[in-house]
Amino acid sequence: MLHKTFSVSLALIVLFSTVSFTIEKHFCGDTLVDVAIFTDSEKCAMEALEILQKKTCCKDEINVVEGQDELKTASFEDLDFEQQQFLTAFVYSYITGFESLPKETIPHNDYSPPNLVADIQVLDQVFII
Repeated sequence: MLHKTFSVSLALIVLFSTVSFTIEKHFCGDTLVDVAIFTDSEKCAMEALEILQKKTCCKDEINVVEGQDELKTASFEDLDFEQQQFLTAFVYSYITGFESLPKETIPHNDYSPPNLVADIQVLDQVFII
């Protein structure tokens, strides 16, 4: 259970470290009107009047949280020669370390049991309780 929890948490960390998103805030004067993540923030009613009067008291603030673009991946060639040699020897010994079991011969494989004439437990009145 601990192994699965650890694996899921590492996968979520990688996922959330690579996701980018924006946070949009709309201020009308000094008051915060709306905050939106992934979408556009709603504008207040004062903004329509601002267009007519050509005065600006509303402002939009956009924060972009950028995720990681490149993940480090290691290959076999990136290892030192000693590490490559150890890894190769470990994999080879792990694969060849298992021997196949000899095929067992079952002497009574083709033997069929005798036909039951009567149920002996019922005849002798012996039951397992």
